[in-house]
Parts: sequence; structure tokens; C-alpha cells
Amino acid sequence: MSSLIPERPLLISPTLAATIGLEEAVLLHVLSELLLQQPAQYRRQRRFGELSQDGLQRALPFWTLPDIKRIQRNLQEQGLIVVEPGATPGSQQIAINQQVAVPSDSAPARERARAPSPFRAAQSAGKASYLPPNWQPAEDLYRQCQLQGIPRDFAEQRVKGFVMYQRERGKTQYSWNNTFLKYILKEWRNEQSYRGARELESDMSPDWRPSEDAIAILEHGGVNRAFIEDSVAEFVLYWRERGLVTSTWNSRFLQHVRLQWAKFQGTVEHDSTPRPIPVDYQPSPLCYEVLAMARIDEDFARAQLKEFVLYWKDRGEACASWNTRFLQHVKYKWATRPQSALPAARQLENTLERLTDRSWAE
Repeated sequence: MSSLIPERPLLISPTLAATIGLEEAVLLHVLSELLLQQPAQYRRQRRFGELSQDGLQRALPFWTLPDIKRIQRNLQEQGLIVVEPGATPGSQQIAINQQVAVPSDSAPARERARAPSPFRAAQSAGKASYLPPNWQPAEDLYRQCQLQGIPRDFAEQRVKGFVMYQRERGKTQYSWNNTFLKYILKEWRNEQSYRGARELESDMSPDWRPSEDAIAILEHGGVNRAFIEDSVAEFVLYWRERGLVTSTWNSRFLQHVRLQWAKFQGTVEHDSTPRPIPVDYQPSPLCYEVLAMARIDEDFARAQLKEFVLYWKDRGEACASWNTRFLQHVKYKWATRPQSALPAARQLENTLERLTDRSWAE
């Protein structure tokens, strides 16, 4: 009668599986069995053995190779195994992360007896315990952190906070070193994400331009392209004077242009028929109200009128709304004006307005 179990079954400790995960417990057990079948290599009081990917796949036919790599990485992150490059392509030097006594050549039986137990490696002292108030990570844990690219001082600075937090929770663990390693890995990922965001921050550059995505979003929302372009110089000048450092210039530009466009659309009447500019063209009084919302001096705007009419008269182009063109022209001139061209009283007034104005932050 043939057996329904043709191979030796895997025996998994329920407590170990509950502590480190079922998949991790299975792989740890298989690794410990395979390592005992390999020639021993001792380094740093660890018993290493060379295992190939094909050998792991044959020993674990119910998992794909990506699954095995994923679970093996979990064991590394928990500090239960040590993995180093193998001597041949497609192989790895693997050891259960537990100190063992190096046996003499004349006592192979003692070598097997002292081989590391995955259950003891996961349990540490063999039973769950509370975290002592003077707890310190094992030296091996710092080496595990360095293998993950985590500086030692980063881990050391977080020991006190970890101990305080875990003691307040009052939980027990089989291995506080494994718990601390998970905690440090999470803290390091958060730190890297924060540093990445900080590296993207910058102050306002004089040649700053909105991204094409930002312009496309505004155009899709119905904002005129010329209106967007004419808003850039004013936006740059405003934020250069304030010295803000941020990574969200495009978002701020979107908010600014949308606000200015809404005010413009709600205030200015648009001409319906394109026509050349009249010689006696005069902007609508509403134009000056819109400019006043942007803190642009009315006298300054009126001083630009003759130049504006002469320029467009010479070009002979037709336009559906000369009021719109005039607004854009004055805003550009205002943003690029030299401060020395203004009277001293007006310079002081502008400075006070800039210091107290919060309309751009709406």
C-alpha cells in the first residue's frame, strides 16, 4: 500500500510560527535542515553553508523563487539569518543568526549537537519576557542594521525611546532584538522619506517656471494661456521677496492663478468682436479695480496706457478684448519694475503692503 506522504514531513513549531510568521517558520526550518547537510564554514561564531537557488527551489516546490526570496528577506529583517554572497553564481552563504561553538575536527558529532536551532534563535531566552528598563540591543543587531545601510548612531539614538514605549505597553516578546530591528527599519524608511522631501525643497529662483503639467491643468480649467504666462513674473517677484523655501511651488502657482482668474472673470466684461485698438482707447474703470486687487498702483497703470496703445496701433492686430490685454501688460510691467523708479513714499507704502498682505496665501 503506497503512502500518502511519500516524503519526510515538515515539522513546524506552532509557537515559532506565531512569533515570526508561518511562512518564515517553514523556511527557517528548511534552511536549518539544509545547512546541516552542507560542509560547515565558521565565521564570527556562525555556522555558514552554501545553498543554491535551485537547491532551495527543489526543497520548497510549493513556493516560487520570488516567494522564497521575499520570505528570506523577511527572516533577514528579523535578524534570524545572515546572508552573504556565495562562491558560485546563483548561490548564497547562509547562517542561522546564533552564536555556536566552533567544533574540533575530531568531534563531528559535537558539531551536529551544537548546530544552531532556529527555534532558539527566534526565542532568544526560550520564553517571552518583558523588556528590562536597562535593555540594550545585541552587537549583532547593529551589524544587521549596517547591512541594511542604517548608521549605528541612528539606531543607538532610538534605544531609549523604544524601551520607554515598549515598557509602557507592557507586552512580552520572545526576541526584543527582532522587535527593535523591525522598529529601526520602519524609522529609517520614514527618515529617508522625510529627507527625500526636504531635498526637493528650494527657494524661489528668478528664472522659475511652472511645470508643463501645471500649465496644462490651468488651461484645462479654462484659464487663458497668455493670462498664465503674464502671472509668472508677478508670482516670482512676490515669493522672492518673502524668501520662502518649499517643494510645492507649482501647487501655489495653481492656487494663485485660479484666484486671480476668478476675480478677473467675475469683474471684467469681455468684448465679443475682434478689432484693432482705437487711437483713443481707454481701459474700463473695472480694469483699475482688478489691478487694485493685485495691489497695483492706479497711477502706475495709467502711465502705461500711451505706450500700450502705440505698441498695438503700430502692430495693427485685432483683439477681442483690449481690456484683457491691458491688464496683462500692466501686471507684467508692475512685476518687472525697478523699485528705485518709485517715489520714496510709495516705496515705503509698497514695503508695508508686502509685509501685511496675505491675499496670496488664501
